[in-house]
Amino acid sequence: MSPFAIVAVCVLAIFIIGLLVFIIKTTMTPKKVESIPKLIKQGKTQNAIKLAKQILAKDPKNFIAHYYLGKAYLKENKSELAIIEYKLVNENALFGPQLDELSFRQEYAQLLMKYNQLQEALKNYLLLTKLDPKNPENFYNAGYLYEQANRYDLAMGFMQKTVMLNTRHAKAHAEIGLMHYRTKNFGEAKKEIDIAIKLSPETYSSYYYLGKIEKDAKDLAAAIKSFEKAQRDPEIKQKAIIEHGSCFMLANRFDNAAMDFQRAIELDKENLKGETLYARYFLATCYEKSRQIEKAIEQWEQIYKRNKAFRDVSAKLSEYKDLQANDYLKDYLTCSNDEFVIICKNAVEKSLKHQVVTCDLKKWGCQITGVDKSTEGWRNMRKQVTMFRFFREPDPVEDDVVRETQDTMKAQNCQKCYLFSSSGYSNTAKHFAEGRPIELIDKIKLESVLSKADSSEA
Repeated sequence: MSPFAIVAVCVLAIFIIGLLVFIIKTTMTPKKVESIPKLIKQGKTQNAIKLAKQILAKDPKNFIAHYYLGKAYLKENKSELAIIEYKLVNENALFGPQLDELSFRQEYAQLLMKYNQLQEALKNYLLLTKLDPKNPENFYNAGYLYEQANRYDLAMGFMQKTVMLNTRHAKAHAEIGLMHYRTKNFGEAKKEIDIAIKLSPETYSSYYYLGKIEKDAKDLAAAIKSFEKAQRDPEIKQKAIIEHGSCFMLANRFDNAAMDFQRAIELDKENLKGETLYARYFLATCYEKSRQIEKAIEQWEQIYKRNKAFRDVSAKLSEYKDLQANDYLKDYLTCSNDEFVIICKNAVEKSLKHQVVTCDLKKWGCQITGVDKSTEGWRNMRKQVTMFRFFREPDPVEDDVVRETQDTMKAQNCQKCYLFSSSGYSNTAKHFAEGRPIELIDKIKLESVLSKADSSEA
């Protein structure tokens, strides 16, 4: 055989072999791919994963295999691996009879929601409203995601479309009620929430919104009951507990409130949720109000580690930073009511050199009236009475307190008043006190008064 003929035979053989490989690959691979969903349906997910990986090892661009590999991972509760496969499909696949876009996007959108990839989830739900325009859930989820992005105008439109498609969609009615609540349209808000609860009493998230409305209306007893029911929904349980505690805070029942906030914190085992910061902040407020300052500092420090700009935490830590170094101020802020009265009386008598005439414990601190012992023959003179007010509230003293102080001075025939506060005074309070017989004593001077009283006692 001539060399030319040998080359021709070899070329032909190679062509035939290549054609056979192509035919086998194109005929056998689909059969292999089609067997993956059967294995998944039979519960043989490990076999399905193994087969999908074998196919992808030979054909990495087989996105049908990627899709079924993702489904198998989902069955194995390996959603972090599943979302990788779904992303590959979303970015590259051509949808058709073998790969249904509607089913894919429903599954993919739920995965994105789970991993808090809300922008991508919204894109998929918007596509689903086009692919399946009669399904109210697609419109509800799109509306919910717009609401999370604070696009309430768009959110309202999608929620209203949801109730048009399904008038009995309880969650959509509740969300519409919430958006009315945010715009202070309380009448419509209550109406929609009531519809939601009537349609589905077991949808406990609706009670959360009802509780918010009742709380704003100062009906704390009703709000507490609503937030208790809302806690049965695991998705909003932490938020409901925090709101439940905030009702107790408004009622000045700080021990009950603290128990709620502690429960809310314990629900977040990984300490990652934004709501946990609010729970810690409110717990710190309870501790501060009940004068457990060291416990309050612990919570502020926990918050500061995660978010240095959270509310006024940085200012709170700065305000109390010298507490450990100053025993006088620490005792003043943290001691019992009986001990606090003794500290205030000692300050008036030993440091300020006044004889105590009256001493009254108040919810904000202690009020004392006295006469100057340094005045010669003060016992036989007409008493020039001075008032001393000691505040240990965590908030700055406001002008309304100073105004009330002036009225009380007149009623008790006091010629002068000294206000002591470890938290300072508002600008309006300082302005009102100007030119009046009321002197505002700040924390630094208070510390000096307390230390002099202790030195005199020694």
